[in-house]
Amino acid sequence: MGHPKLEVLSSREVSNFRTTRKSGELGTNHFNVHDSVYGPICLKWFHIVCPNPGCKKFTLAVSVHKAHQTQLGMVVDDEIYSWSLVPQSCAKPWPDYIPKPIVSDYNEACLISKLSPKASATLSRRCLQGMIRDYWKVSAPKLATEIDKIKDKVDSDTWDAIDAVRKVGNIGAHMEKDIGLIIDVEPEEAELLIGLIETLIKEWYITREERKKRIAAIKTMAEVKHVQKKSQNG
Repeated sequence: MGHPKLEVLSSREVSNFRTTRKSGELGTNHFNVHDSVYGPICLKWFHIVCPNPGCKKFTLAVSVHKAHQTQLGMVVDDEIYSWSLVPQSCAKPWPDYIPKPIVSDYNEACLISKLSPKASATLSRRCLQGMIRDYWKVSAPKLATEIDKIKDKVDSDTWDAIDAVRKVGNIGAHMEKDIGLIIDVEPEEAELLIGLIETLIKEWYITREERKKRIAAIKTMAEVKHVQKKSQNG
């Protein structure tokens, strides 16, 4: 088997390739396949290592692109597929005080957002319901009713977005009355729902925790000042 030809890179890619190869922290590799159901294709893989000495974790991703031949070599076109191998998804780490069932549903929604966007949307819906029940302490037989109960507790834009998660999540959670009716959820749409879950985790849980810490710090400061004042007067 001969050596694969190097693809023709854009000036930006060439700059990145040279710079990162020199540092040893980041790199790209690629090879071309000239015969596939899509025509000429190019397989690319990318890795980056965190420069933080205390971390040094790495990211590894692979993508397949359409390509076409020129006199200078193969030129990469549109992406066909992409995979994040390490880490396996775009899920963000959360503090330990976020309820584990919510984090579990969130992680799974992220993991399958491209493989099965419809199932990912359903998990975002489940995650949302868990957050509403835990954070707002409301419960009802239906998620729609639970969302209605917090309508006066959140701003209108947030409420509309929350209800949108419910509606899109219902596509995967419930069969349509007309089983011949097929409604798909695109990967980009699943990622939008995940983005809202991340926003709500920050605005609800993390903001509340940070507020608790600030108040506790203020109380501690006041107590220390009171003791200092009392000792000086005594």
